[in-house]
Amino acid sequence: MLNEVIEIAIGAGKKVLEVYDDAYTIHDKADRSPLTIADQLSHSYIQTELSNLSPTIPILSEEGASIPFNERKSWSSFWLVDPLDGTKEFIKKNGEFTVNIALIQGNRPVLGIIYAPVPDTLYYAEENKGAYKLISASSSKKRKQVKITTVSKGVKKVVISRSHLSEATREYIDGLQRQEGELEFTSIGSSLKFCLVAEGSAHYYPRLAPTMEWDTAAGQMIVEEAYGQVIEYETGNPLVYNKKVLTNPSFICSIKK
Repeated sequence: MLNEVIEIAIGAGKKVLEVYDDAYTIHDKADRSPLTIADQLSHSYIQTELSNLSPTIPILSEEGASIPFNERKSWSSFWLVDPLDGTKEFIKKNGEFTVNIALIQGNRPVLGIIYAPVPDTLYYAEENKGAYKLISASSSKKRKQVKITTVSKGVKKVVISRSHLSEATREYIDGLQRQEGELEFTSIGSSLKFCLVAEGSAHYYPRLAPTMEWDTAAGQMIVEEAYGQVIEYETGNPLVYNKKVLTNPSFICSIKK
């Protein structure tokens, strides 16, 4: 099923790129985050394709209908989808947006896919099977697969959100600087921050600000399979999914020491 889901993510990315250079209306959702036709096109495509691929597995998508916890709590597995992660970056046309698809079993991700359409790069992982990067992902003739790992040496590198940097995150970074000494910083949008940690391009991605479950599940799977970790800031436990409230606690994504 992995290969089919990879192709679904790539197909959704193509839907997003179809309108990338167009003029389109930007709507504000209830939480004041932006919504575009690209979000909706990607959602519709993924919803249809995943339903055809696995009719018995429910889908929880950022742009889908709200599903009550009383219904969700009985799910043994489900697809968790962010059809366009980094809508603000899509609007800015800086290429830093992704399609995220994860399969959750129990309360843990067991498969995760992140596709970045502009660089045409896809990251994926399955439980106990390692994490990989596909370069030229949309081309079957040019596609190159690379196994990735969080191993990285030298000056500690911190990747932070381009559009969402909270005061609490700044304070964490100040403490990290006192602990680690010199730090290097990179700002990037969407779930690509997880990918930088997974491939060893960054040591830390702190997020002490609200995120939703669909923002993190695929990235967590990829980081964990690359021998990193995504843990709650307060408890040190891995993030879990299908909670009554879908907002994540503050977390730290990092290379394991």
